[in-house]
This record gives sequence, C-alpha cells and structure tokens, in this order.
Amino acid sequence: MSDPHEHTSRVKGVGQECPTHTSTQAKVKGVGQECPTHTDNLYTENMRASHCLLFGFFVALTLASSSLAQTSATFPALTTWKAAVVRGNVDGLVQLYSTQPPARVGVVTKGATEISPQADAEFWAGLKARRISLQVSQSASPQPGVEQISFEATVTPSLPGPTLYVLESQLWQRQGTVWKLVAVQRTGANRLEQPVSTDEKLYPDASAARGEIREAVARAAKNHKRVLVVFGADWCYDCHVLDRAFKRTDIAPTLKSNFEVVHVDVGEGDKNQDLMNEYQVPMKRGIPALAVLDANGKLIYSQKNGEFERARAMGPEDLLAFLNKWKP
Repeated sequence: MSDPHEHTSRVKGVGQECPTHTSTQAKVKGVGQECPTHTDNLYTENMRASHCLLFGFFVALTLASSSLAQTSATFPALTTWKAAVVRGNVDGLVQLYSTQPPARVGVVTKGATEISPQADAEFWAGLKARRISLQVSQSASPQPGVEQISFEATVTPSLPGPTLYVLESQLWQRQGTVWKLVAVQRTGANRLEQPVSTDEKLYPDASAARGEIREAVARAAKNHKRVLVVFGADWCYDCHVLDRAFKRTDIAPTLKSNFEVVHVDVGEGDKNQDLMNEYQVPMKRGIPALAVLDANGKLIYSQKNGEFERARAMGPEDLLAFLNKWKP
C-alpha cells in the first residue's frame, strides 16, 4: 500500500501516528499510529479532522458519494467472516478475499505493511477466538455493490489468556452473487481497548492546569493520596487509549483510591510547556506522559523516556504495576 504519510490532503484515521518530522509540511496520521514526539507547531486544520474514519485508504471513495446509505451491522458477509474467525477456518477466511481484483491487506502498527490475504486469515485464526464481538463505528454503502465497514473487534480467546482488541476497516464488493473483500486495513492485536474515535473531550482548558494541580494536591493531602498528572491532548490517540484503560474495572479501583488525576493539555506542543519542564517531562519523548506528585506537591516521578507514548501496546498489568509502585 502507499505510504499513509505521503499526501497532505488525506483525512486522519483512528489511531494513526503523527510523523516525527521537522519540516514545515504537515502530514496526515495513519491507522494505529502514535502521537508526535516533536514540539514544533506543525499541524494543520486538516490534521485535526475527525477520527470517524478508521483509515485514509477509503476516504476518497467515501467522500465521493454525496449520500451514504447506512448498512446494518448484520451485513451477511460480515456475519460469515465472524463465523470463520471463531471456527479458526483459514481456508474459509481466504475464500472471502477477492482474487480479481486482488485484495489488498494493510497492517499498521508504527508503520504500514502490506500482507497477503493468506497471512491475514492466519492472523485471525491464530487468535483462537471463542467469541468475537464488533463495535461498528462506520457502516456505509458509498456506491451500489460496495460496502464499507469499520469496527473494533473484541476477541475472547478459547484458551486462558487476555481479551484482545483489533481495529479494522473492510471494503466489500459484490462480485456476481457473492461478496468479496477487496481491501482491508487493521491494527495488530492489542491488550487494551482501542477507541474507535478521539471525539471525547479529555483535556480541559490549558490555562486552568496550574489551578487544577493545586486543587488536586490539596485533595491528595486531605485524603492521603498522590497526584497523577497526565500530559496529553484530545487529538492524541494513545491518550484516549490510556484514559479508557484507567476506567477498566481491574484498574479503576487502584487509581481512584490512591491518586487524584489531573489532565494537562499540551496542545500540539505549544501549551503548558512550562509545566512539562517543571515536572521534567520532555515533550520530545511523546505523549501521553505522566508525572507523580506527593501530597505536598513534590515531584517523585517523571516520565523521561516515552514509557506511555505507545499506550496501545501496553497491557493492564503494566498499568497496575505502575500505579502500585507509585501509590502512597
């Protein structure tokens, strides 16, 4: 597939990473990619566009239609695909991919890689799913005989192991009497839930940050807690991954009983840089970035090496270990 950073006019996809560029050319993020590690203000309004589409590969096709007919999440071909995943049926999955035209499959982690339909089928069968549920973020018919579906798959394994999450977009085409996959783009399998958009507002007005930290320190002193300062931004995909992880039932009790949490908006590297410097958290190492203060407001931990920058690649046990290490 073409380089997702190649053109500046494409719309961002969910979870796509900001380039670590130093030029003045703003480039567009791709699916599953991480937040920036630069401090210069290089973003355009186009780069702050909605993450409602999972990836830019389908954008031109989708926007070409003036009226998108919404399809049902029970699209029969998708139901067949799910059943083949649960059965671990590699041959059955391969048969769902188009051969003419040849299906294109892309996997995005820190970059984009094109793989074969056979390899993609083996990936899904290898998850050994006992159950798979889909949270559909977009389902549309951009033109007759074409269906586009974007979703987060939650995979419960048949063997003991963690629940896994995969973001995927599929483009189906009716070929004669059957539907075939002509394009797929997905992330790898992750152990933390991957949000399908970054629309949720996480970070309050940047100008209020110092006051909110002071108030959090006062509450921490009163309730024998510590303060967890989370530097990030609403556009940052991994910031949303981390925030969602903090709400998990196996993490939230430890967080709530031991920490006052403050979200500090760093914008595009142009806000609250004085606070990042004060708490010894280098913006160049990426966001989200964390600092821990004691009940007196004294810094006792600062993230210096981008430990949480790729939050999507972490597991719940990693977050619990961090919270338990730095709790009072």
